[in-house]
Amino acid sequence: MKYDLVIKNGTIVTAGQSYSADIGVIGEQIAVIDQNLHGRAEIDAQGKLVTPGAVDIHVHMEMPIGEIVSSDDFFTGTRAASYGGTTAIVDFVEPDPDESMLEALTNRRAIADPKVTIDYGLHMTIGPVEIDKLDQLPEVYEAGCPSFKLYMAYGFCLSDDELMVAMEAIRDVNGLPVIHTENWAVITALIDRSLSKGRVSPSWHPRCRPAVMEGEAAGRAIDIATLVGSRLHIFHITCEDVVDRLSAARGKGIPVTGETCPQYLFLTQDIYDRPSVEGALPVCSPPIRGKKSQEALWRALGQGNLQIVSTDHCPFTRAEKATGLGDFSKIPGGVPSIEMRFPALYSSGVVPERITPNQWVDICCTTPARIAGFDRKGDIAIGFDADIVIFDPDQRVVLSEETLHEEVDWTPYDGLMIQGWPQVTISRGEVIVEDGVFYGRAGRGQFVSRHF
Repeated sequence: MKYDLVIKNGTIVTAGQSYSADIGVIGEQIAVIDQNLHGRAEIDAQGKLVTPGAVDIHVHMEMPIGEIVSSDDFFTGTRAASYGGTTAIVDFVEPDPDESMLEALTNRRAIADPKVTIDYGLHMTIGPVEIDKLDQLPEVYEAGCPSFKLYMAYGFCLSDDELMVAMEAIRDVNGLPVIHTENWAVITALIDRSLSKGRVSPSWHPRCRPAVMEGEAAGRAIDIATLVGSRLHIFHITCEDVVDRLSAARGKGIPVTGETCPQYLFLTQDIYDRPSVEGALPVCSPPIRGKKSQEALWRALGQGNLQIVSTDHCPFTRAEKATGLGDFSKIPGGVPSIEMRFPALYSSGVVPERITPNQWVDICCTTPARIAGFDRKGDIAIGFDADIVIFDPDQRVVLSEETLHEEVDWTPYDGLMIQGWPQVTISRGEVIVEDGVFYGRAGRGQFVSRHF
């Protein structure tokens, strides 16, 4: 039988095993995995790893913060993702006060659908205004948006009783709450204290968001989820204080998962001490912490105590970051990581044997897809979408503004040498990147209706 596309002679790496075989694709799906297959188009993957497309369930394209909007739109951001081997993302919906959740979902899709180059889903944000709209959750779930973002910080911050009723409502539709865990009351008090003493530089950003209070907030969120019988996913974990609480809860059978992000694995807190705008560029929340925390996160990934790595990709330009130089609390928070995540986890995870190749795929592809409800992504298996990466384990790339494709004029990883890089990225059977050339197009990605 002739297949539309055959990937030959590579080493297939999944979360569970590594083996040599060919992959036959018909249309948009994997049709067969066997030996000596032939197709109308063939790609020789000799000497390469063949993995599922990576899945990033935490990104912010075209995200407004006041008058500023994150610099990657749905086209540039998903294009950069595809260069790095990511073939599915989950972004966010933030309803306006006068919008229903379903209207907000429709309006966000109207922005994304014409631009995305890869498949995507959306999390629905529940802030204080949405507490009065919780009766709308069933129709949002049915519209394919089964995950709901909760905040313990910023203007979206929910009180403990609001967290409880929100988690109950999410539980009742079989949804997934995803949460930003920090103690906002303590943070605002520390920020006010610092500013009153003239401590305005970016170096004070991490000092006003202590790890112990991130751990306290995570523990509180887990306890509330446990009380109401809800599952829970904790975003952007930065420190052992949270890992310990997450591990203890999972040890008791509580259905909670957690992620960390590249900035916490590759950068340390001293980056905020750089002069002028250089110290402002890496401002994100929760903040980047010290070497001890970085080592604890790598250890947690290797031991299975953290389940995935997503990016919280939310880039702003140098000029936009500079707007907060007189007051660190006004620096727009976020860093670009969407392109480097998958290869960087190979380079600094698999190569030095912090994680195995199968763990790498599990952390970046399979478990993110499972957590987010992508039922045909994140694995190489018959009937799954043909989202496939042919990965060259020997190619070396030095990260810089010039080598990366995010729509931003800096990278926090400037000068970092990566060993291993995607040679080909395939989305639903279509080659969209090959040998550094982008063949995708705006609007070819699809909104994926997810359910649990």
